[in-house]
Formats: sequence, C-alpha cells, structure tokens
Amino acid sequence: MASRKQVLIPIAIAAFVIGAVGIMTIPKDAKLQSAEFPIGTVKVDDVVLAVQIADTDPRRARGLMFQEMLPYNQGMLFVFEDSAIRSMWMLNMQFALDLIWFDSSGNVVHIEKDVPPCKSALETATCTVQNGNDQPAKYVLEVTAGFVDKFNINENSKLEIISI
Repeated sequence: MASRKQVLIPIAIAAFVIGAVGIMTIPKDAKLQSAEFPIGTVKVDDVVLAVQIADTDPRRARGLMFQEMLPYNQGMLFVFEDSAIRSMWMLNMQFALDLIWFDSSGNVVHIEKDVPPCKSALETATCTVQNGNDQPAKYVLEVTAGFVDKFNINENSKLEIISI
C-alpha cells in the first residue's frame, strides 16, 4: 500500500505542471489585469445590455478575468467568425456567471446557470464549460449569475445585436 507522501507528491507535481502549462498558453495580451474592450449594445428579449465585445483571440482568452461583479445591465459578448461547439474558460474569474450560447440567428442553443469560477491550480487547465447539447454557437453571452432567472431567459429567448 502506498504511503500518503507517495500519493500526494505526484498529485502536487501534476497540479503544478498543469497550472504552469495553462498560464504559459494564455496569449500575452490576456495576461494583463486591465484590458480594453470595445463596448456594444445587445438585447435579449426585452433586456438591453451594455456589453464588452470579445472578438479577437486575445480578447476571448482574457474575457472577464480579474473583473469584479457586473451589474445586471452589463455583460460580455464573445463573437466568433463561425459557428461551432464553444467551450468557455473560467480562469481567474472573481464571480459566478450565467452563460448563454446563441446561433448565428440569435437563437438560444444552450444556457448554463451559476457557473462558478476556478478555485485551484488543478482547475486551471480543466475549468471550462461547453454548450451541453452540442449545437453550434456563434455568440456566447456572459452575465452575472442570476440574470437568466431574474429575466426569465429560456430556450425561446432571442439575441438582438444593436451595435458591436
């Protein structure tokens, strides 16, 4: 039978390696604690939101890292060139989120509510959430946890892009 030390040392080494690899693979622009994002306006059903636009790889990698809680009238819209299965990385998040995936027509394809931030180095490489029903998405909207329930957002909701 392996001793506690024989079990914990390999686990600690693996956690360190995974964390180091995760940090090294973040694009240089994403490592900054402050980043500039263009601001746009979207509407989900009747709710108008001011959104930060994440429309480049460095902006998408940076996302809402290090930001404080967002009010319910703000969010971040991830804009992709094409529709595909999208995974969202919760690295360095400070608060829980609701995530809504939309197809190219603005129809909801998946909703994840109250997604917690990563809390440990081991989670750095694995702390992702994906649109669970495997329908392609062109947009992902991140908003403060509770938004979906507060505004009754559901699979029949629609995203309207006012300006991005």
